[in-house]
Amino acid sequence: MKTPEEIKHIACQVIDEEKKAVAALASHIDDSFVKAVEIIFSAHGRVIVTGIGKSANIATKIVSTFNSTGTPAIFMHAADAIHGDLGMVQPGDVVICISKSGNTPEIKVLVPLLKNFGNPLIAIVGDMDSFLAQQADIVLDATVEHEACPNNLAPTSSTTAQLVMGDTLAVSLIECRNFTSRDFARFHPGGALGKKLYMRVDDLYRQNERPAVTCDTSLRDTILEMTSRRLGCAVVLDGERVVGIVCDGDLRRMMRRYQQLDSLNLRARDIMTPSPKTVKPQEYAVKALDLMRKNAITQLVVVDEQGSYLGVLHIHDILREGII
Repeated sequence: MKTPEEIKHIACQVIDEEKKAVAALASHIDDSFVKAVEIIFSAHGRVIVTGIGKSANIATKIVSTFNSTGTPAIFMHAADAIHGDLGMVQPGDVVICISKSGNTPEIKVLVPLLKNFGNPLIAIVGDMDSFLAQQADIVLDATVEHEACPNNLAPTSSTTAQLVMGDTLAVSLIECRNFTSRDFARFHPGGALGKKLYMRVDDLYRQNERPAVTCDTSLRDTILEMTSRRLGCAVVLDGERVVGIVCDGDLRRMMRRYQQLDSLNLRARDIMTPSPKTVKPQEYAVKALDLMRKNAITQLVVVDEQGSYLGVLHIHDILREGII
């Protein structure tokens, strides 16, 4: 067994080796890469990504990235392709074949069959003299000098290079399509990521009580309103116009300031924080969260376009949705 320091050293060596492999890819971005992006961008069908072994695992991730960023894609295992799955390749599709050696038996069988279909064939390959490189219409060079594996056998640096090459295609297509965060949200409606991208204040605050007092409301009644509405605050109104807010912190500051019982004669206007932070119902919930964090507060007053009081958004509403 290696010592802790030796293990740390090995890990750093792996990172350094793979970092060099990724950095070397920049010199491989040429006119062939541009042509690959152009063909995928203008395709009327999907992108079929295929490979075998570890390259197949990388292919599935690239497919996932394509699909989530506006480029319809599907994975086809190279071994299964020659046993019926070639039927998924349709006119208008573009095929990307991923292989380190470009000479595996399955690839040698598959490539001529793909060529017969007449679809554009893009290779992401680690050997520019390989069968795959010679047969493909466009070749993207993912060659690495050395695997991070000490025996130079296990696909490590090479699969990282393949993955990064796939990401360069996906991100280039994002830019070409002017794919926005709103578009991204349409494909990610579930989970915390999706909620950050589509959930708005209007989806959260309506379930809450609407604590409200006037400027002349007594201290006692203000505290009762805060307690009964269970939001730790009461919004101070002049008609429907928001003029202040009374929170737990305002009550604590009042207790430090007033030592006599006559403090019970105070009104909401005497202890409120004027001009509280507000938010519109159509604002994204994650933006509301940023505003809370920036101002070290736990509530925002929700107002309409005219500034009229609608309700209160509490940080617990955002926490409950798992956005943080």
